[in-house]
Amino acid sequence: MNFDIWQLLAGLGVFLYGMFLLEDAVKNLSGRAFRRLIRHYTNGRLRAIGSGALVTAILQSSSAVSLMVLAFVGAGVMTMGNGIGVMLGSNVGTTFTAWIVATLGFKVQIETFALPLVGVGGVSLVIFASSPRIFQFARLLVGFGFLFLGLDYMKTSVEGLAAGLDLAQFPDYGMLAYLVIGLGLTALMQSSSASIAIALTALNSGLISFEIGTAMVIGANLGTTVTVMLGSLGGIQAKKRVAWSHLVFNMATGLIALLFLPVLVALVGMVVDIEANSVMGLALFHTLFNCLGVLVFFPFIGLLADWLIRFVPDQRVLLTAFLNNATHEIPDAATAALRNEVHHLLQESQLYNLRLLRIDESLVFNSALPFEHGGQRRQTIGRLYDNIKLLHAEIFAFFARLQSQELDEGEVREIGRIVYSSRNIMNSLKNFKGVRKDMDEFDASENSFITTQYQGFRKRLVDLYLGLNRIMDLDNYEEQYRQLLRTFVHIETDDRNFVQATMNAVTQKEIKEMEIASLLLVNRLFSQACRMQVFSIKDLFLDQDHITAFDRALDMKEIIDEERGVAQRSVDDLVEVEKEGRSV
Repeated sequence: MNFDIWQLLAGLGVFLYGMFLLEDAVKNLSGRAFRRLIRHYTNGRLRAIGSGALVTAILQSSSAVSLMVLAFVGAGVMTMGNGIGVMLGSNVGTTFTAWIVATLGFKVQIETFALPLVGVGGVSLVIFASSPRIFQFARLLVGFGFLFLGLDYMKTSVEGLAAGLDLAQFPDYGMLAYLVIGLGLTALMQSSSASIAIALTALNSGLISFEIGTAMVIGANLGTTVTVMLGSLGGIQAKKRVAWSHLVFNMATGLIALLFLPVLVALVGMVVDIEANSVMGLALFHTLFNCLGVLVFFPFIGLLADWLIRFVPDQRVLLTAFLNNATHEIPDAATAALRNEVHHLLQESQLYNLRLLRIDESLVFNSALPFEHGGQRRQTIGRLYDNIKLLHAEIFAFFARLQSQELDEGEVREIGRIVYSSRNIMNSLKNFKGVRKDMDEFDASENSFITTQYQGFRKRLVDLYLGLNRIMDLDNYEEQYRQLLRTFVHIETDDRNFVQATMNAVTQKEIKEMEIASLLLVNRLFSQACRMQVFSIKDLFLDQDHITAFDRALDMKEIIDEERGVAQRSVDDLVEVEKEGRSV
């Protein structure tokens, strides 16, 4: 028997990547109209079951429908309860294939759509790269094609096993053995339809009895859960719950079918002459026990969903370093914890920005930050960004609870400044995320001026963070205030120098028009992000008097810049002007 393990593994890899593309594309495409359409046709248990049965009958693949349900649930387009309903319906819809085999001896192979989907989708990715909606739709086609291409690879890798399997070798092994055979064939070939077709062929040829055929059909039903469980690998908890619901339902349905096998066979015999047309009888049995399973489970879908939430709980990672042990009922302690947590938020955002520009974080930080402290796994840049957003959400939630306490005017103003600091941090982070693609292009550019400016961005960021960290370590408000003003003016100077260097490069024709636009846009967002981090530290570390002095100094600087046309004043002059204003 020919068994290609590498083709099986390659098929699994292509299948899982297709699942990822499909889910990600659905998430990006899921606008209001799309979500409304999906929810309309799956809203309510009966409608969800009916939709699942109908779509599966059309596609002739319960695995395809189940995997699409996983993608929709993972993308947040479909609720878990509706997803379970569609899964139940898909088990009924897949029995339509057995009827086609029993009546026509033919089954449409949906896997043959894989290559056209990959071809059309792949070409569209290149041609319509500038159109976000078409680009995402092309990714959906490629993902769907890869999904079935992977299934086809896995099936092909075990064709030798299926072809060399002689069911006549197992006449004395009992019903349970044939159930396992049906399960194993479906798990290996990733197609219950193919397993059922084998059982129908063997039954038609007289190799097995009708009872043994029923055992194989039940096993094939159980085997479909393998595909769905594979599709949930690495997914969110909601996807895993839907996959587990499929497993629970199929196992319970199989158990019911085995326990009531004599009754079900008798019912089939009342409709079809099993002796004369055993193939048709087996198709009817397949439909009958799946419908019975739906009827049994229908009243308990809500209970099943609740149980799955407890069985597969949300993976809640502790992101806060200070708020987790703080109580909002003690305002002084809560304010201190809130301030420390926002400082933690600033550090994690700085870490994200350093990694975005591929800068060694040990240049700025001496030890691991809380997200990765204590031997925790190094986070991808995408996961780090998501966790920073979640941390900010927890900070804001704590702030909201703290506001419900009886606070004096000074405390309200203080916690307001702290939260405003966190908002500046997140706005700065958003700017950096927005220039990530451009920074990667600058790094890979063959233009020496662009790569020099990219290295300049990296140096500006390291210098800024080293300077800000020194300022945060100071214990004198006046010195912090002065150093922050110097840092701000340094950012302005770097901004002007960058613009001037770009203008010189344009004059010397060192860069192209599109490169000019990209450089100026990135520098603007980069400089804004740096300013916002200065503002965040100002609100987080200075007292109210020095915050007012800082803001007044910047206001005076703007007036001076407007009158003179250029910003040439030093930080010391700004401080003196501000002091004169205060003395007046």
